[in-house]
Amino acid sequence: MKPPAFGGLTLADRAFEWLEAAIIKGDYPAGTKLDEVELAQAFGISRGPVREAIRRLEGRKLVERIAHVGARVAKRSQADLIDLLYIREALEGMACRLATSRISDASLDDLEELLAKHASEKPVQAGDSYFQKPGDLDFHFRIIQESGNRQLTEMLCEDLYHLLRVYRYKSSARKGRSLEALEEHRAILAAMRARDPDLAEKCMRQHLSHSRQAAHEEQENGVRPPRLKRA
Repeated sequence: MKPPAFGGLTLADRAFEWLEAAIIKGDYPAGTKLDEVELAQAFGISRGPVREAIRRLEGRKLVERIAHVGARVAKRSQADLIDLLYIREALEGMACRLATSRISDASLDDLEELLAKHASEKPVQAGDSYFQKPGDLDFHFRIIQESGNRQLTEMLCEDLYHLLRVYRYKSSARKGRSLEALEEHRAILAAMRARDPDLAEKCMRQHLSHSRQAAHEEQENGVRPPRLKRA
């Protein structure tokens, strides 16, 4: 992956965005040491903005600082991952149920436009990967925000969100999974348009169970998803 051309946002913002995407896509696997000097040289900037970007990634639990080692991409055990995915399946299923009863028709139209944008992306069309940028460009994030439940939103969009994005991308990088995920998103949206909370929750939970099942397979068989080739 190439470093960004800086402009618009601050240098720290740009370095943060690029490093976050690189970690989520697996360009920097778990355990990779993040050397401030090397990164600053690659970006063509001073160490200050890089240090700030790494600090922000620590706050999102994507980076951890180890004594006598320094900053490295955070490691999580498979057991922790599976526990986390069980939690996600239950909480996001509930968020989708609540959102189905509360979301406006205009917001449903916005979700449909978002999925159309996702469908137009070449990696999705090729069945290679399904990378969603954070916040309002993320189908799951948008639905959670529409749930109207503040506690649920804080748990899913703050406490767990950034860590889960790493595992979501790993799942989508399995060959052909991106197209399946897109169709599952469309099924979720169709259930929400029908104002059927039972079906919407069922579709969401089925969609999320695929990530959990893939994690189980990794744990039992030691099979890991293919790494995305660097740009």
